[in-house]
Amino acid sequence: MSDIADTTYGPIQGKVREDVLLFAGIPYAAAPIGSLRFKEAQPHAGWSQVRQTTRFSPAAPQVVTGGMTNSAPVNWNEDCLYLNVTTPSLDDKKRPVFFWIHGGGYRTGQGGIPWYNGAKFARDSDIVVVSINYRMGMLGFTDLTRFGEGYETSGINGILDQIKALEWVRDNIANFGGDPDQVTIAGESAGGFSVGTLLGSPRAQGLFTRAIPQSGAAHHTLPKPSAEKVTDILIKQSGLDSVEAFQNLSAQDVLSLQVEIDKQVARGSDGLGIGSIVTPFYPAEGNEVLPQSPLTAIENGLSRDVDVLIGTNKDEGTLFVTGKSDQTKLEAAAEGYGNKDGLLRAYKSAYPDATTTDLTTYLSTDHVFRIPCLRLAEARMQNGSSSNTWMYLFAWESRVPGLRSTHALEIPFMFNNLDRAGVVAFIGEGDMPQNVADTMHRAWVAFIKKGNPGWAPYDLDQRLNMVFDTESKLIADPDKGRREAWQGIR
Repeated sequence: MSDIADTTYGPIQGKVREDVLLFAGIPYAAAPIGSLRFKEAQPHAGWSQVRQTTRFSPAAPQVVTGGMTNSAPVNWNEDCLYLNVTTPSLDDKKRPVFFWIHGGGYRTGQGGIPWYNGAKFARDSDIVVVSINYRMGMLGFTDLTRFGEGYETSGINGILDQIKALEWVRDNIANFGGDPDQVTIAGESAGGFSVGTLLGSPRAQGLFTRAIPQSGAAHHTLPKPSAEKVTDILIKQSGLDSVEAFQNLSAQDVLSLQVEIDKQVARGSDGLGIGSIVTPFYPAEGNEVLPQSPLTAIENGLSRDVDVLIGTNKDEGTLFVTGKSDQTKLEAAAEGYGNKDGLLRAYKSAYPDATTTDLTTYLSTDHVFRIPCLRLAEARMQNGSSSNTWMYLFAWESRVPGLRSTHALEIPFMFNNLDRAGVVAFIGEGDMPQNVADTMHRAWVAFIKKGNPGWAPYDLDQRLNMVFDTESKLIADPDKGRREAWQGIR
């Protein structure tokens, strides 16, 4: 099996791993360092000799938070614009391409972790898998347009990095046995937010034909005035007032500033007019990449012809809501969302045996993830995409006490990677729920290959969801009472 491929920047050599070819750490743009920090990614200078691409690159700069999904130290470097390709063969077969965008709240994550291993997609289903790194946090999403030419995209460079990687796929993936006209973009959490944002970006049009936003939609962007207010706070906090001064900071100092700004802008009391969910250093609107909110763009017809499979996990919030909530905290949360009486009535009706902590978690799950998912689907109904939108709900419950169907739990099921490192810590000890993984993985393969996961599309009459569980089944409108309580406020 040949392991040397040509790219527009030069030849690269991969390796055989798990009976497929892996090319790891392929540059898709120049290092965004020095005078290129905060600027649109530029083409790589290239190379003439065969470059070894057998090891994953460092991640983008990030701070370990200590949570279940981000507990270990990460090897990071500001020179981070690399991608990975897993393919069955270097031939001209024109296989469908699965382009994966990692999550991590636009703060953490990387493309080269075991959960994202695409070998089973490639080996068992003849699909080419691409995973990427991109700029995050302050380095990827600080709106510095006030400093003039060259910084027009500074508030959305992390998304623009993803577009640059998609352009690399367009120009190169045929040399890896892939079809640039059959690209499915997918991601979870911030990766799902990214997919929703790309659906609403004119700059990304034509680079993909299908999209799978998992636990993410099109709500998580910053309006231009809010992004500028974040920059105001940054300048005041740092004492720096020129872009050169920010470029001269070490990457570690940038991360330290980012952490300080995050602490200042407390959730729900930020004074920025950005609500309780969208935090500083998220993708900024009001530029050529994202002229308006992605949800508005989708409502107006952008990406109408793109097939979309969207969904969430039943209990996303258990990963984030820590400690116990009493009635006072529950009511305060509902009040902050905008319809206290209506929300509490709907959720107590939907979950009559739930504790106040459970109800707080259910509200958080829906506010951050489920309702934005529904709104994106509804926006596509408005733009004429009722025949090519599908929805799912992941409901298999972890055996780890308290997690239930938590955030990110579906990833190893979808990749069919239940045997990978770290998965048992999420799913708990016991028999592997392989039948759930087989069912979910098969649906993703069908969608990537044919644009149909195997059940009826979503519409506003039945609102069908495929519910993935020990026994997966199609259910009509599983969100009805709760969904209606959010009308007009989310």
